[in-house]
Amino acid sequence: MDNIRLILWFALLGTLWLGYTQWVEDYSSPPETAASPAAEPADTLPEINPAQPAADLPAPTPAGAPPAAAVEALPEAQETPASTVRVRTDVLDVLIDTTGGDLVRADLPEYPVDKDRPDLPVRLLDFSAGNRWVFQTGMRGVEGGPEPNHLEPFRSAAPEYQLSGDELVIRLDWAADAEISASKIYTFRRGSYRVGLDFVLENAGDAAWQGVAYTRMRRLYEPIDRSFTSVDSYSFRGPVLYDGDEYEKLDFDDLGDEPVSQTVTGGWLASIQHHFLAAAVPPPEESTQYSAEASGNEYLLTAISPLKDVPAGGRLVYTTQLFVGPKLQDQLRETGQELQLTVDYGIFTVLAAPMFWVLSRVYEWVRNWGVAIIIVTLIIKVVFYRLQATSGRSMARMRKLQPRMKALQERYKDDRQALGQATMELYKREKVNPAAGCLPILVQMPFFLAFYWVLIESVEMRQAPFYFWIDDLSVRDPFFVLPLLMGAAMFLQTRLNPAPPDPVQARVMQLMPLIFTVFFAFFPAGLVLYWLTNTLLSMLQQWRINVIVERENQPKQA
Repeated sequence: MDNIRLILWFALLGTLWLGYTQWVEDYSSPPETAASPAAEPADTLPEINPAQPAADLPAPTPAGAPPAAAVEALPEAQETPASTVRVRTDVLDVLIDTTGGDLVRADLPEYPVDKDRPDLPVRLLDFSAGNRWVFQTGMRGVEGGPEPNHLEPFRSAAPEYQLSGDELVIRLDWAADAEISASKIYTFRRGSYRVGLDFVLENAGDAAWQGVAYTRMRRLYEPIDRSFTSVDSYSFRGPVLYDGDEYEKLDFDDLGDEPVSQTVTGGWLASIQHHFLAAAVPPPEESTQYSAEASGNEYLLTAISPLKDVPAGGRLVYTTQLFVGPKLQDQLRETGQELQLTVDYGIFTVLAAPMFWVLSRVYEWVRNWGVAIIIVTLIIKVVFYRLQATSGRSMARMRKLQPRMKALQERYKDDRQALGQATMELYKREKVNPAAGCLPILVQMPFFLAFYWVLIESVEMRQAPFYFWIDDLSVRDPFFVLPLLMGAAMFLQTRLNPAPPDPVQARVMQLMPLIFTVFFAFFPAGLVLYWLTNTLLSMLQQWRINVIVERENQPKQA
């Protein structure tokens, strides 16, 4: 029983290491391969088959054609848009290509790449060949002929728009056919990264129009350089799909071998990169066909609507919600069903999600994420105070038994079986449970790991300052001060707890503060702050319990 505490400490350390190595194994990427210049034909369009019911629309490639047909690079002439429309809001700075009328670049002025370069914003969408990440939206008719697809020209009333009120509506018109007219209407709102997109088609002809609306996202695949010291290397980057029930991260290599195709109601598609994403959410009430495929160094995500029938003189409005920005969970929930799952806490979501909620509420009060971490740590300690107190009293009693334990070790130094039996009899007689001291560590492990993922995945923690030299709680302490303070606190904590009777175990326990100091040196500063605060509070509580137990064991005055 004496080595349970030691085993749990090593279990915590081992769990952290295994979690990291498994993450690297799951999401490590093969070496990037350059695309052949010869393999860059013109862009393709989704194909439809009017003979099939809407729920069985085929994937956006001709029958028998390879997946590459849908993800080949744009021709050289289209890599740089000939004409764009610039739209600026308080949180977005985007370009819309008049060819196709699609979002082809998006900057986030509120989120600089580096705190030292506030003038260099994070860029998500990008039309350049080396960073291609664009939306492609449009409509396809079953009869052929002119159609408002993503290769057609659109017109805007102005080359630039600026949000001045709470809402900005931008209309781009297509009028290549005298009988069919179409528009793309974008709606931007103050403080929001959600962009409404309405496809509007009006049929002025004598015959009905049949076709589908589609939304595609096309992106260059960028393998992540996995590094123990880089916070970005812990997170998934790539395509994801939600089928109305299950959230799935798609492996790029698997998509090259086996493209995904499924028809679901209430789904969405997205591409994520750590704290940011671009997503498309079709109408949740409609059955939409989703596909994902990859070829060369690009992947393509597509959503195709059910077959639409617009009678002569009729009008069709098809609404899709786009999201381009940081993973702000409230905005994600408002945009699409379970879109907040892109904030990936993994198996610890059941603890991490409520923990983040509490952190957010505390932050609204104190306006400092570091202070919020300290307060939430205190709340956790209060919640588990009774458990910690019971454990602490047991450890205090064991500390009082140390002289008698040493006497037993001297008496039975050549008979380990007899020593173990005598030790257990001593514990039983004094009503001490040696395993009780392990319960706080056991309880802290899942909370620790959940807190870790909150700090890694929550964009709210990105570049969040604390005080003094800590200007970003989501990365390591640049001067390793917090890890050193944490190690010192853990060393002092060992002085308050009874030492294991076995000399080897006692020596290992003395080395644990050093081991954890080295291990935590590269963890996010916010996580080290949590563990340091937790250790200091545990020390204070244990010191108080030791004093109380000492008073209880003093002989009463006559």
